[in-house]
Parts: sequence; C-alpha cells; structure tokens
Amino acid sequence: MAKSLAIVLALCAFAACAAAEEIYSDKYDYVDVVSILSNDRIRTQYYECFMDLAPCLTPDAKFFKDKFPEAIVTKCRKCTQKQKDSFEKIVLYYTEKQPEQWKMLLAKAIANSQKKKN
Repeated sequence: MAKSLAIVLALCAFAACAAAEEIYSDKYDYVDVVSILSNDRIRTQYYECFMDLAPCLTPDAKFFKDKFPEAIVTKCRKCTQKQKDSFEKIVLYYTEKQPEQWKMLLAKAIANSQKKKN
C-alpha cells in the first residue's frame, strides 16, 4: 500500500512538473498590447516582423513571433493568463479592424506550425 502511494505521489509530482513546463515564459507579460495596437507605426512593425517582411526590432517581438504559430493552433493553451488576455485583444482588434491582415497572419501561423511538425 505504501509503495502504491509513493508511486502515485511520484506520478503526481512528475505531472505537476510537466504541466509547469508547458506554459510559455512570462518574461514579456508586461508588454502593453493596447498601446501597440493603437499605434500605427509600432503595430506595423510587429505585423511586418510576424509576417517576415521586416526584422523584429524588439526582443519581445521575436519571442512572440516564435510562439504565435503554436498559440494560434492550440488556442493559446501554453499561454499565461496575461498572454491569453493579450491574445484575445489582438484577435479582436485584427478581426474587427484589419480582417485581411488577420487572414494573412493566420495563414502564415498555420504554415509555420506545419513546418515545425515536419
């Protein structure tokens, strides 16, 4: 009985560690998405970075560009709560105000996600 309990506890500890590894870093959770979306110049820089039309000018842009394809495909499953909130704001902005750019972002993200699988 004690051995079974030890095994169950070990499995639970392993599962908790594995689950903790599944969340993206919160290093850039401070980024103010609303400010970015409301500034045409900065929003365009991020968009062009994500679309590989221009270099990513900030470390956070590089970080989110790398995570974006997976976040799209998994509906932000590995995102922190702050990232989920930001992701929702981004989706809402682009679907309402820039639907053509949103379609291109989605297509690029899906293509990049499929490349990573192969």
